[in-house]
Amino acid sequence: MPDTQPDAQAVLAAARKLGRPVEPDQAELLAVYLDQLIKWNKKMNLVGPSDWRTVFDRLVVDSLFLADFVAGLNLPDRPLCLDFGAGAGLPGIPLRVLWQAGDYWLVEVREKRATFMKSALGRLKLPATSVFPGKAEDALDRLSRSGHQATADLILSRAFMPWQKLLDFIHPMLRKEPGRTGAAIILANDPPPDEASVPDGWRLGDVASYPAAGGERYFWSFKVE
Repeated sequence: MPDTQPDAQAVLAAARKLGRPVEPDQAELLAVYLDQLIKWNKKMNLVGPSDWRTVFDRLVVDSLFLADFVAGLNLPDRPLCLDFGAGAGLPGIPLRVLWQAGDYWLVEVREKRATFMKSALGRLKLPATSVFPGKAEDALDRLSRSGHQATADLILSRAFMPWQKLLDFIHPMLRKEPGRTGAAIILANDPPPDEASVPDGWRLGDVASYPAAGGERYFWSFKVE
């Protein structure tokens, strides 16, 4: 049977097996997150019936490769990042273990999932990583009133809403300054769309594929025009 409690050494081995090794201190933090996720999952079904290795191989894998993809984008030194529909913190919390630039907000309207993420972050002490427990359309307004900039540099989404609808939804939320326009990242199971299907006001940027769960997944990035 799979291990019921993760530890750093097991996480190190699991990451190497997936082809994206992590550092020992990162493995420690990932093990803490996974331990909390599996414990809470038994009470509130955050990710469906699962053990930590299955969660790692099927869900955390996205974060491992996403960290390298985001690091390769042309973002400001301290970007404001929003993660819409953050759920139980996937991909956002493991991503922040590996990539810690700027301010990162996990936006989640469902109270129980937001409560779990706050509890997990309380243990992990990740820098500049917070939970916004509310609707995505309210996030920037409330953040700007508390001292943050009024537009985001990066918005991420996995299955928050269909991608074309999402781009329309977030276009007003992203920074639009010469040489510093905002970007969106879509996590997808399919190759990127052709340029003709990209909504007005956007252009397709960097894309990448990576192995996951016996298949191939993709990151698509879009830049505001």
